[in-house]
Amino acid sequence: MQKPTVAITIGKANYRRMFSQDAWDALEAFANVVHHPGDEPAEKEELMKILADADGCITSWGVAQLDADVMNAAPKLKAMAHMGSSVKRFVSDAFWDRKMHLTSTGIALAKTVAETTLGLMIVGQKRVWQLAQHVRDGGWRESPVWDRWYACELYRQNVGIIGASNVGRHVIELMKPFKPNVLLYDPFVTAEEAQKLGATKVELDELLKQSDVVSIHAPANASTHHMLNAEGLALMKDNALLINTARGTLIDEKALIAELSKGRFFAFLDVTDPEPPAADSPLRTLDNVVVVPHIAGCIDNCTMLGELAVEELRRFFAGEPAVYQITPELFERIS
Repeated sequence: MQKPTVAITIGKANYRRMFSQDAWDALEAFANVVHHPGDEPAEKEELMKILADADGCITSWGVAQLDADVMNAAPKLKAMAHMGSSVKRFVSDAFWDRKMHLTSTGIALAKTVAETTLGLMIVGQKRVWQLAQHVRDGGWRESPVWDRWYACELYRQNVGIIGASNVGRHVIELMKPFKPNVLLYDPFVTAEEAQKLGATKVELDELLKQSDVVSIHAPANASTHHMLNAEGLALMKDNALLINTARGTLIDEKALIAELSKGRFFAFLDVTDPEPPAADSPLRTLDNVVVVPHIAGCIDNCTMLGELAVEELRRFFAGEPAVYQITPELFERIS
């Protein structure tokens, strides 16, 4: 049986970061591999050339969209495995018209985001950032800083999870040793499904009122734009912790700045809107918010994404079910 041809489109400068030797060995065992010759991800004209005889392809951040021109230049293409989470920017109507098989390594990337989120929960509740700054300024455990930012544990706290996405679900799993009371807001999850995850389904307002920690893991779309607005943020507890490792557009940033300016609670933001924040944004200067440059997911070693992408294509060409397929119906709900 003739092996399918699989095109690697991400650019050779990204190989060490994205592919382990195990991934290369597994890919070459079932496919003929062709490589985009450039160091950086393939642009449109380059993509049209490399996909001309390809049966499948592996994409990632920076690769051009598979638009109508690209699809017309790739008559044999049947499957795309994307090394990343969101596939919105990479596919087109022409892609779906071909009835392409599409997978995402979002479930692997989600684990790294969830691990970062758990870390932020722990150091956030210990008030590591605030108290470290206080010690740097010459203080220790004295008032008023100690009274304002008292250190506490995640153990048995109320933790609100907004969105039962791949990340949200893994965060819930990672938190289990801490025995939290997990409150879940997700309109697509039933009370019974939430219970199976280890959470209690609630409405967003109740989650914001009750939670010691609020962590956002919803997709960014029209229905979730500014889902945390001024009214919702005002419901949050004093001394609560807000974490956003999802998308900046989920929070009304002007409202967030206004609420943070009151000094009531603390926020860790891995994402902002816009990204990066403006040079004069109060998010860069307020003492009760930490902004990091979109680093919650894997940064240096993303080889788990390459391994899953290869496995997805192996499964497709072997006629086996996908690990995580993106269907047109699911596509409409995700970021």
